[in-house]
Amino acid sequence: MRVIIADDHPVVRIGMRMLTDLSGTCVIVGEAEGPDSLLSLLSTTTCELLITDYCMPGNVQADGLKMLSMVRRHHPGTSIILVTMFTNVMALRAALAQGVMAIIAKDASAKELPMAIKAVHEGRRFISESLRAVLLQANAETRSGPPSLSAKEHEVVRMLASGMTVSEIADHFKRSVSTISKQKNMAMQRLGISTDVDLFAYARDSGMVH
Repeated sequence: MRVIIADDHPVVRIGMRMLTDLSGTCVIVGEAEGPDSLLSLLSTTTCELLITDYCMPGNVQADGLKMLSMVRRHHPGTSIILVTMFTNVMALRAALAQGVMAIIAKDASAKELPMAIKAVHEGRRFISESLRAVLLQANAETRSGPPSLSAKEHEVVRMLASGMTVSEIADHFKRSVSTISKQKNMAMQRLGISTDVDLFAYARDSGMVH
């Protein structure tokens, strides 16, 4: 498999290169130190596998999820192994939703990258043991009783996710802006969400918007 490696730390790239060579099935055809150089490299160099950090400084696509989305859109034939320090459930689920084949924790044992490469080569998914535990726990908590929004909170979240502003929703319901803001904040508290991006992701994953 032709492989491109991307990470903003040269020492990490050296480690990735050594571990990738151990797999015996790969040839490294390029390295990138950020999203901008990665997207540029992918446009000129074909590869079957991308091994990349999730969060790298860059001008064009410093947002990891946006970077993954662009790679998937422009290079759909490239499998992706994500190496990350993040243990945020929403971020992990979003990455998997983008078609990432493997996610490895940066503090995982060295044997996991060759194992992930082998799994992806065979068309299987691979998730680090520590991250798998995080996802399983989150799934169990969801099954044991998902946080329930009131009908009004549900409607406010749905309308926000569909592109309406708080002011427009207030006009629509003939309520004050502060009332709508409170309902939005209450919904976010119930869901354990702290950013609008996560709120929109929740609305999409819950089927409120398509």
